[in-house]
Amino acid sequence: MKNTNISITSDFIEAIIKLNYIFNDLSLASKSRVIKALPKSNIVIIYLDIWDAQSGKNVKTLINRCFNVGSHITTIHGANINPGIP
Repeated sequence: MKNTNISITSDFIEAIIKLNYIFNDLSLASKSRVIKALPKSNIVIIYLDIWDAQSGKNVKTLINRCFNVGSHITTIHGANINPGIP
């Protein structure tokens, strides 16, 4: 098996999004955030803030969809909105 160490950054994620057809009608509201799942893990969690209508119609079509990033399969999950403290 070939060692494929890829540095996953916000710019890398944005490039993947631009290339994938399931994101054609969507745009990001802010830069993506890339966080390691565990300190010694090679799994990352990527948070995307997608600009959408108040109903979330476009984002709802993405939840539970899978797509490839290189030879890896990724799944899109919804997240709770956290407005923060005013």
